[in-house]
This record gives sequence, C-alpha cells and structure tokens, in this order.
Amino acid sequence: MNSTTGQGQVTMTERIERLVRLLRDEVPECLASGAIDMSTGMLLAVETIDTHPPEVLDLLAAATLDLFQGRNVVMIEDIWKERRGIATQRHYFQEILVNSDNLTHLFIRTESRDDVVIVVVCRKAVNVGMLFAQARRVVKDIGHL
Repeated sequence: MNSTTGQGQVTMTERIERLVRLLRDEVPECLASGAIDMSTGMLLAVETIDTHPPEVLDLLAAATLDLFQGRNVVMIEDIWKERRGIATQRHYFQEILVNSDNLTHLFIRTESRDDVVIVVVCRKAVNVGMLFAQARRVVKDIGHL
C-alpha cells in the first residue's frame, strides 16, 4: 500500500489503519481493535490476535452504530442538548464501556471525525483506568483523521 498520496500526504485510510494498529499494540490486554464509519456502519479497519468470521465483524460494526446512533440514543442526546441549551451537532455520547463475561469493550468517537468510532476489545482482567488512558493517548497522538 502506498504510504502517501500524490502530494505526499497520508490518506485517511492509512491514518485509520495506523490508529487501529497502534491501539492493538499499545493498549494493555488488547485482543482486537477496529474503526467503524458511523455514516455507513462499515468496518474501516481491524487488527486482532485471532481470526474472526466476517459476519461477527459485521455485527460488531452494526452494534456500534446502534450504541451511538440508535433511535433512542439520538433522542436522549437531543433531549439533553435541549435541556442544557447546547446548540451543536456534536454527539453527546463520546465513550461507551461494555463488559461481557470475559471481555471489556471500549468504544470511543474520534475527536476530529465524530463519524468514526474506534473499538478496543481487551481481556476482562484489564485495568480499566489504563485502558482509557492508553486508548485516549493513542487516539490523541494520531491527530486529525
């Protein structure tokens, strides 16, 4: 893959792939990381220590879309923005942590593109504070997508 465009700039796809790879490498207990395009519901990139059936990855992307932009979530965001007098299109929910029996899933909107959500999947034993700290640091270090 080309590392730059014709003008010497890194493409958004390459930045997202780098972000996902760094999350996988630098977040403690990380088993997988990915990025989802919230405008289409598609998985943009994924890094994992194991292989997963494509339908599982597609379901993760769809579930992420529901978590952040499902009808009821959008209604809650709109009510809170209205009550607080916030007149912005920025989404209210920026991070969501989900624990399952064996895993911890962290979903974070990127600051520069709120239509991109990154997902980090870790072992349940992860220190949640370190998970947040490292994931936030990596997302911030990548800069604008």
